[in-house]
Amino acid sequence: MSALPAIEPEEDYYNLANLFPKHTGLPFVIWISVRGNAKHDVRVKVSPSANVQEYGLISVAIRPTIRVMRGSLSADHLALLTAWIELNRATLILYWHSEIDTVQAIASLRPLA
Repeated sequence: MSALPAIEPEEDYYNLANLFPKHTGLPFVIWISVRGNAKHDVRVKVSPSANVQEYGLISVAIRPTIRVMRGSLSADHLALLTAWIELNRATLILYWHSEIDTVQAIASLRPLA
């Protein structure tokens, strides 16, 4: 049996808000959060569905460049995610820094066409 990947202990997983494909235009679920106790910069999480355990989330940094920090994404999915992040980068950063609340963030996020 293989060991599960380590969970980032500074993450407050209960602070994650999930965004379904019908709202993002992406073929997977995006999870956004405020910084909370995280010691790293802005990240989003990705999962194939909303029914995922913490260790199943793919962690993606959005600055200075978009890159997978934990887990893996296909090149096609990373390209789609990159386009969505570029479209919504300002909102994601404001939300991370608690400058807007969840309702404002969700209202501001734009789906891929």
